[in-house]
Amino acid sequence: MGTESEGTTVLLNRIDSPADLKTLSVPELETLAEEIRGFLIEKLSKTGGHLAPNLGVVELTLALHYWFDSPKDKFIFDVGHQSYVHKILTGRKNRFDTLRKYKGMCGFVKMSESEHDVWEAGHSSTSLSAAMGMAVARDLKGEDNKIVAIIGDGALTGGMALEAMNHIGHERKNLTVVLNDNEMSIAPNVGALHNYLSRIRTDKHYNKVKEEFEHFLKKIPAIGGTLAKTAERMKDSLKYLVVSGVWFEDLGFKYLGPVDGHNLTQLLDTFKQAENINGPVLIHVVTVKGKGFSPAEADSQSWHGGGPYKIESGQFVKAVGHPMYTEVFANSLIELAERDERIVAVTPAMSSGSGLLKFADRFPDRMIDVGIAEQHAATLCAALALEGMKPVFAVYSTFMQRAYDQIIHDICRQNTNVVFAIDRAGFVGADGETHQGVYDIAFMRSIPNMVLMMPKDENELRHMMKTAIEYNDGPIAVRYPRLNGVGVKMEENPQPIPIGTWEKVRDGEKFAILAAGAPMLELAAQAAELLKPEGIQPLIVNARFLKPLDENMLVRLYEEGYHLLTLEEGAVRGGFGSAVLEFYAERDIYGMKIKPIGIPDYFVEHGSPKEQRQEVGLTPERIVTEMKAMLPRRRQRA
Repeated sequence: MGTESEGTTVLLNRIDSPADLKTLSVPELETLAEEIRGFLIEKLSKTGGHLAPNLGVVELTLALHYWFDSPKDKFIFDVGHQSYVHKILTGRKNRFDTLRKYKGMCGFVKMSESEHDVWEAGHSSTSLSAAMGMAVARDLKGEDNKIVAIIGDGALTGGMALEAMNHIGHERKNLTVVLNDNEMSIAPNVGALHNYLSRIRTDKHYNKVKEEFEHFLKKIPAIGGTLAKTAERMKDSLKYLVVSGVWFEDLGFKYLGPVDGHNLTQLLDTFKQAENINGPVLIHVVTVKGKGFSPAEADSQSWHGGGPYKIESGQFVKAVGHPMYTEVFANSLIELAERDERIVAVTPAMSSGSGLLKFADRFPDRMIDVGIAEQHAATLCAALALEGMKPVFAVYSTFMQRAYDQIIHDICRQNTNVVFAIDRAGFVGADGETHQGVYDIAFMRSIPNMVLMMPKDENELRHMMKTAIEYNDGPIAVRYPRLNGVGVKMEENPQPIPIGTWEKVRDGEKFAILAAGAPMLELAAQAAELLKPEGIQPLIVNARFLKPLDENMLVRLYEEGYHLLTLEEGAVRGGFGSAVLEFYAERDIYGMKIKPIGIPDYFVEHGSPKEQRQEVGLTPERIVTEMKAMLPRRRQRA
């Protein structure tokens, strides 16, 4: 169903490098584009991945590799999730069965995979800064290669991208920015810059008059000197007359476009034109996200990135299970907002991923999507709170770290009543190392005034949302994983939890496992079952507050002679286990054994969460081994 791209791969079978591409004619490139679309639709139906973004850049990527000379010329993909076609053309098409799988091909640009991958990113708005850095290095080394940054219109709203544009325009280095304008990031784009691009995209009069004026100038023989300068001023005036502001050229870029991003002839002609321009060039390319697969074209937001699907029906293959924590959060927030008009939801272009679409339908005036602008979102929340509102900053853990300064300076330092709903906390699976939500415990717990919670199950998440909304003594955060709930009964009327209190969920003696969050409590329970034959029964604690700690319970555990093992799906350095160690060290309490178990000091790559936990030793077997090591050693007979 719904694809015009299914078919053979006759030409694709001949392409193992960009050099092979250059032997083809433009009509052959057009045929190859359709073969690549069919290849992507078929492969991703089994592996999942970022289908819609890559279907939208097929011709653009072909044109880039056809015109430029990679890897001498450097392509810098913003975010990198739209690099599948680039991977196909650079010798990796035979690895697509392993896409986003454990030890397989990464879903983003990865330097260890290919010399053609020169910059890695999983977050947006980094490409222009990287391009500027590479252009400066090129010029200092006396080299002559081309630098091309490919950035989406959504990523262009990020503050870092605008900072880089300002610098590039000032320095006037030779580099090319390809603006891939598909009117989408993940969610629909918002903001003044998006509206500006829309005006350019739809203003047919500008391009028509511009072309007629340039044609007129070419008929004047030997145009030069004063007349040439006058003509150039006339062209500039024409731009300002027809288009409301030539923003890119005001920043120092030569603007070319809009160009049909699915027309190879237009793309190649524009690249040729750009080559004769000294200084930075911005090529405005208009594409259709999901092109060639009708379900993805119709709903590119859902098809931005997802799991396996059925090609014929265009339906995702969904695992059957309990509601995801994201859904429980979203439903709880709606219930709370029905009774509390202070509540405002804020998200940085993640309204769908954070589960807030229903909230937006129910409370359109209290739903704020700022676009890809995490820093702005954080400070916006601080100001909302100071004016008596109750902002809920719904954000993935990996994206929240982009606003760390604002969290410290604007939210926590001013002790504002901001609620953080930290989604994708812990391992995220196939998105891998750039998206792992494993650092927020360490960087959030170190900030004064912060309260940090994690639920044992979906029902406790509801109680934590109630706790967070009723808490009026400063910022408070609840983190939850990218998982289905455990299937407990949901209480109708959630109640606030006393701040800084833990609960014992399983009695035991000698050993206590302090587990942070649902996945870790499950591991603790599995380990306890394995320890039964050994006659060891550990106490299991739901350490639901990561800050503040339950100091009373920690003192009692010491006084009652327990040894401790802490479990967290977060960085072990500076994390929850470190906090427990600090508690005892600060009070000069010694004599008990404490073993923190978490994620070691390296970046964990893509795979399933189960495989990622296995790799780092977050397993019941590891817990059993560590606990046995705490037992007193028996003296051997002489």
